[in-house]
Amino acid sequence: MSSENIYNPHVSVDCVVFGFDGDQLKVLLMERSITEQNELYNDKKLPGSIILNDEDLDDAASRVLTELTGLKNIYLSQFRSFGGPDRTKNPRDILWLENTMQMKIRRIVTVAYVALIKIDRKIQVKSDNTQANWYDLNEVAEMNLAFDHAEIINKGLEHVRHNLDIEPHLLFELLPRKFTVSQLRSLYNTVHQTNSDVRNFQKKVAQMAYVIPLDEMEEGVPHRAARLYKFDKKKK
Repeated sequence: MSSENIYNPHVSVDCVVFGFDGDQLKVLLMERSITEQNELYNDKKLPGSIILNDEDLDDAASRVLTELTGLKNIYLSQFRSFGGPDRTKNPRDILWLENTMQMKIRRIVTVAYVALIKIDRKIQVKSDNTQANWYDLNEVAEMNLAFDHAEIINKGLEHVRHNLDIEPHLLFELLPRKFTVSQLRSLYNTVHQTNSDVRNFQKKVAQMAYVIPLDEMEEGVPHRAARLYKFDKKKK
């Protein structure tokens, strides 16, 4: 076995991938199927995997995300590790991981990352045995998720909210290249779980030097067309 194929059975990375569809903040989850006592069991998990033995954690997160979804060159931020002894208490999770990796797995610590992408980017799953789908965050609490992935998603959202207070320009990682003030406000409200005043928010946007108004309007919308804007990272 070559060194590049030697995995570390004790450390993994998991990626909380957030996207915004113009109305709801969504999270990307992988479908997981397990045959258990001759019955097929289905649930969902975050994109993730154990790391290679000689691999940097950041490199592992980028590799795993690309291998599982085809996504490259996206915003990734490491935010926390999860290593409680009860995170692998469900035998189904360990059995699935051992069958997938073809190696013995015991207690495993995962290092979690947040990824922010434009939701219109195409997801290309390279495996015939799974698929990736977007889900509204408010659906997650009712889902069957692997390991402690529900907790990881919640902590990932907390991380995004905290970072946006420090680096508000990160919102634009989730918006289309051209967007309206209404879309920006909707995303801001969704992430911060608030309902900002329309006029006050418009004044706030006008003070953002990195939000550039365009001489373009929305097209093909059932309502009055709004002006389009773009984000200029050079002015952030």
